[in-house]
Amino acid sequence: MCQVDEEYSGLIRSKPSPISASWIRHKCVKCKHGSAVLTIRSGDGFCRGCFKDYFIHKFRAMLGKNRIIFPGERVLLAVSGGLASSSMLSQVQEGLSHDASKKLRFIPGIIYVDEGGAIGLSTEERKKTISQLEDIFQNTSYPYHIVPFEEIFRLPASVLETMRPTSDHSVSSYKWAVAQFTQDIRTGQSRESRDPSLEDCFSGLDTRDWSQKLPPSADHTEALKLLFASVKTLTAKEDLLQTLRLHLILYVARQAGYTKIMVGDSCSRLAVKLLSSIALGRGAALAMDTGFSDPRYDDVIIVRPMRDYSSKEIAFYNRMFSVPSVFSPSLDTMAPDKASIQRLTETFLTKLQTDFPSTVSTIYRTSEKLHTAHPPQSSDAHPAARCLLCLCALDTTAGMCQHSAGHMAS
Repeated sequence: MCQVDEEYSGLIRSKPSPISASWIRHKCVKCKHGSAVLTIRSGDGFCRGCFKDYFIHKFRAMLGKNRIIFPGERVLLAVSGGLASSSMLSQVQEGLSHDASKKLRFIPGIIYVDEGGAIGLSTEERKKTISQLEDIFQNTSYPYHIVPFEEIFRLPASVLETMRPTSDHSVSSYKWAVAQFTQDIRTGQSRESRDPSLEDCFSGLDTRDWSQKLPPSADHTEALKLLFASVKTLTAKEDLLQTLRLHLILYVARQAGYTKIMVGDSCSRLAVKLLSSIALGRGAALAMDTGFSDPRYDDVIIVRPMRDYSSKEIAFYNRMFSVPSVFSPSLDTMAPDKASIQRLTETFLTKLQTDFPSTVSTIYRTSEKLHTAHPPQSSDAHPAARCLLCLCALDTTAGMCQHSAGHMAS
């Protein structure tokens, strides 16, 4: 049996390794010769060029794999000015540029919802944020819509009703749309003559130019402050803000003729949303709240192309490639860790991620496997089977609840 103190043990220990471990650690894992400038995960060091290629490829692969955005469709980008949504806007610009290897084929627009009235910002602070964002939006040359949050008081009752789907989102129809789009580009046919059905669906809606709207009235701003002051907990305020914001974005999307909405939810944000939604009793809606696509609104589908990126990856990319972003305070800015369920969940996951780097990715991968046991029925067949606010399928049955209550009483 070999012993440690045998005469050849020293030779074995002193034998140099052919490749130094430090050399491997400081080299790019992709190109093998560039110097690594950042490490995303343990052992995954990237040089500057490879990290940019990796970041761009992941975005386009996510869209290409799901095949939910058709060529020529109008897609509304929900940009809040934060790191994730600003990075999403940058990726769309990259994909639509002339020198892109695999160009994106949709028609983008931008929307920003000014939530300063709900948060309590002054008029000067709101104007400053809007001015900074307008500079970013104007450089993209995309149409943009800046909507004050006070517009929720002008929304009609139709925002709580779903509309008919605009198209069949199957693989065969996607392939047909790509072939038709390529043929139309070659023949020089315009988009309006190719796809008039999208315009017909929104012909009866108001098409105001939201980017040129006047400032919100003082009465609506005061009513907004009273509305959020009546909500007692920060948890409920954040939930209310998210619900109303989504209805406002959907309304503008329907008015302007957009059929898809892109949001910049990263996997770090979705992990927090998953756990906090379970704590809030929204477990039945997790598949739609955290999935790549959210089809609950039928005519407008919400898409999350940034859900494969961690907040660390996004922060590194924005810093290295000078992606502009604008900070705007939210309801939980400077709030203590236990101020709300959402804030507490975020603090818990952030601290856990520090010691266990696979925490967020594990929760995120779990969300990909979730699905509802009873998918929501069509609104035509069951118009009362959905929640009035979030339009998710109701996960309670009155008959079963009464039967269970009677059984327990007996």
